Amino acid sequence: MGRRLGPVIDARALHKHFGEKHVLKGVDLRVAEREMVCIIGPQGGGKSTLLRCLARIETPDSGTLVVDGVNLMDPHLDLAHARQHIGMVLSAFDLHQQMSALGNVTQPLHERPGCHAEEAEVLGRAALARVGLADRAGLKPYQLSCGQKLRVAIARALVLEPRVMLFDEPTSTLRPDLVGGVLALLRELRQDGMAVVVVSHEMRFARALADRVVFMDQGCIVEQGLPAAMFEAPAHARTRAFMGLGRH
Repeated sequence: MGRRLGPVIDARALHKHFGEKHVLKGVDLRVAEREMVCIIGPQGGGKSTLLRCLARIETPDSGTLVVDGVNLMDPHLDLAHARQHIGMVLSAFDLHQQMSALGNVTQPLHERPGCHAEEAEVLGRAALARVGLADRAGLKPYQLSCGQKLRVAIARALVLEPRVMLFDEPTSTLRPDLVGGVLALLRELRQDGMAVVVVSHEMRFARALADRVVFMDQGCIVEQGLPAAMFEAPAHARTRAFMGLGRH
């Protein structure tokens, strides 16, 4: 597949309400092929809701959303098929405790028409090998460490060969010594041609990982830019306060 001319993710003027709470207030976000974007900001600022809207787990109330050339706001869209191009990993991993690692990874394939059990197993084992867990295929989640559970969740997302990977706080349950391995794995995904968006509360992780850092607060993108600029000299007072930088 050739390189895309436009962004892989193109979200414009996204609004989302939960009852009377206005969670997303006209968010614009575009992400290019092979770009790694980290979204940071205070709790309750709309970061995870934005991620869930990009995956169409939540439906935006208004705005436009095109992912890998597909209009995800089209009311006639086969949403289940469209989601196969979007991988999402939640902080809780959402693994089935009574399934093996391989069973968890192949589950999305069994939901895809025309994929036979033998093919699913081959693809599932390849996905586990890709994240360094080829020898853990038969273990159940309770037999795995938090870092291994995260890798199983990533393998489950990768097995459908998505063009976009979304991560919500992927390192929140990991020991500090395991974070570097996850960072390296996410960089590999970007090198493979994916657009990667990561919501993270860990500033060092975001600074080391991102091509671009996006700061969200109160349902809006306040500012965005290169990591060095965002962490050393942000332009907006709200960003400076969040970073603990005070006034310049």
